[in-house]
Amino acid sequence: MARAGLTAERVTRAGAELADELGFEQVTPSVVARHFGVQVASLYSHVRNAEDLRVRIALLALEEMADRGAEALAGRAGKDALVALATTYRDYAREHPGRYAAAQLRLDHETALASAGPRHSAMTRAILRGYELAEPDQTHAVRLIGSVFHGYITQELGGSFDHSKPGPQQSWERILDALDALLHHWPHEGRQ
Repeated sequence: MARAGLTAERVTRAGAELADELGFEQVTPSVVARHFGVQVASLYSHVRNAEDLRVRIALLALEEMADRGAEALAGRAGKDALVALATTYRDYAREHPGRYAAAQLRLDHETALASAGPRHSAMTRAILRGYELAEPDQTHAVRLIGSVFHGYITQELGGSFDHSKPGPQQSWERILDALDALLHHWPHEGRQ
């Protein structure tokens, strides 16, 4: 163990790099152990099992994306903020497809609350201040924004837009324009 210099952080980071290279679903303790040239048992002093490794990679990805998102949002409001956060997620997914897939992993309630997940929600709610939405409309809008961002990114990464015109960038820009317009004219609850 000492010769490989294994730590929980090194094992997690290696798993994240392998996820980007091979795909998140392909990352197992065996794959990570081969990467370090050690027996699988050597990893188990740093991660409990395959699920623990997967959760650690997901938490790393959520943290990285939240850090980038916060930086991108600084000093922005309204549509500029909406586009900045959307672009941050899309760029991260292109740069780190395996980590991005990991960030979609369903976490148990306590782990989710302790993760960077709430930061993502808070960033989206910060964007919505520019649209003057009150509850429960704000929660509905947070869910819509997440669905649009992550749905589009997942389809694009999967190659769904590779065989038709216009290109995905043009569609992305139009979708963000439409989302901005919708948020400005949100059908407030209780309004007929």
